Amino acid sequence: MLDLTYEAPKPKVISGAREDWELVIGMEVHAQVSSKAKLFSGASTKFGSEPNSNVAFIDAGMPGMLPVINEFCVAQAVRTGLGLKAEINLFSAFDRKNYFYPDLPQGYQISQLYHPIVGEGEVLVDMGPGVARLVRIERIHLEQDAGKSIHDMDPNMSFVDLNRTGVALMEIVSRPDIRGPEEAAAYVVKLRQILRYLGTCDGNMQNGNLRADVNVSVCRPGDYEKYRETGDFGHLGTRCEIKNMNSMRFIQQAIEYEAKRQISIIEDGGKVDQETRLYDPDKGETRSMRSKEEAHDYRYFPCPDLLPLEIEQAWVDDIAASLPELPDEKKARFVNDFGMTEYDASVLTAESEAAAYFEEVAQGRDGKLAANWVINELFGRLKKDDLDITQSPVSAAQLGGIIDLITKGDISGKIAKDLFEIVFSEGGEPAEIVEERGMKQVTDTGAIEKVVDEIIEANPDQVAKAKENPKLAGWFVGQVMKATGGKANPKAVNEIVAKKLG
Repeated sequence: MLDLTYEAPKPKVISGAREDWELVIGMEVHAQVSSKAKLFSGASTKFGSEPNSNVAFIDAGMPGMLPVINEFCVAQAVRTGLGLKAEINLFSAFDRKNYFYPDLPQGYQISQLYHPIVGEGEVLVDMGPGVARLVRIERIHLEQDAGKSIHDMDPNMSFVDLNRTGVALMEIVSRPDIRGPEEAAAYVVKLRQILRYLGTCDGNMQNGNLRADVNVSVCRPGDYEKYRETGDFGHLGTRCEIKNMNSMRFIQQAIEYEAKRQISIIEDGGKVDQETRLYDPDKGETRSMRSKEEAHDYRYFPCPDLLPLEIEQAWVDDIAASLPELPDEKKARFVNDFGMTEYDASVLTAESEAAAYFEEVAQGRDGKLAANWVINELFGRLKKDDLDITQSPVSAAQLGGIIDLITKGDISGKIAKDLFEIVFSEGGEPAEIVEERGMKQVTDTGAIEKVVDEIIEANPDQVAKAKENPKLAGWFVGQVMKATGGKANPKAVNEIVAKKLG
């Protein structure tokens, strides 16, 4: 937990035609394991390969082929569980989930229903400075991904690409602890951030490497607390699952629509059917996909081709010892060590690469000043050019060099911004650029005083006004800075102008 004080956000209340309702949301996030090989075969997981080029015999469902567990994928699941402060089950087992679909050539999916590899954990979801929701993780299990059906290449037929078939997935199942659309999106953001820090999933939602099934139900105010007290899901209302969401914005929109749809049904005297639905972003609505299956519909049974998975505590301990500093801990350290705000710490720790960049810039320098330059100048400029931190033309060493020049008084803040733009666009060593282009700040008080005297002498009317209203002295400061090309030391200019104007 963060060494900071948090409060829980209030539940989302939606007003129906007759009464108020509260949202209850649980999520099943499917995270593709970062691994070069699939869960049960040595086939490549590389994205963007030619269709059906990364397919082993077992992925294609060929007779007589047996699965062989990928130890690295198991380690990645354990690593994820440890990162979510979850219980690691030393005994787990695989089951067959039987259903027919064109992109599932085996006719079943190898998954874990009864004995998952990871048990209960937690995620602290940031909702803003000082506000967070603790979402409980029920379980994480390993399973195979299915292939991909392609319907837009020919008007008369569909195609199947089996490249994704057999790729390892971690299904991360939450408790129904999420209470609003914004929280749901924030939960996925935080989960993605943790997975990326751990290196267990790249979180690329555009490629389908992270996608969420969102379970939505509505209840009357107070019923959720009854559920937490009793554990009785009957207090939460009938849930509907919105399948395969891969956009934070669409997750929020789908939840808003689905909640209103359910409220309308209930208030009209109807009954919400438990079902799986899809979200249509063009129409902004969910539509029925199929009735919600229960476990018995899939005829689960232990996979006869795989022995139970038994791991040793010493192996788990070795993985735990290799965990990186995670976002919450890093955020707390930034607040404590650099004296920055919680908001700034959140921005800097959003991506591990950005946090590492900042720490290199801040090494041996003023942390607040470094944070200001990284967040406001660098991030702003990168966003303008649609670049991420790994593509920054300005290295941490170069930005640190600019900050050093400011700290030594060699350049002013205004000159520093001009210098930053030169380094961003052209590259180069900041100190050398300042010398070569004559950008060094004028600190000679005698030279500055001479310029001040000239401007005062040339503007007697403005002098009279400034003596009546001291706030107008800023005009003289601006004229001096203009006359010196922005090179005069601003502090010295202010002091000399104030002295001359009395």
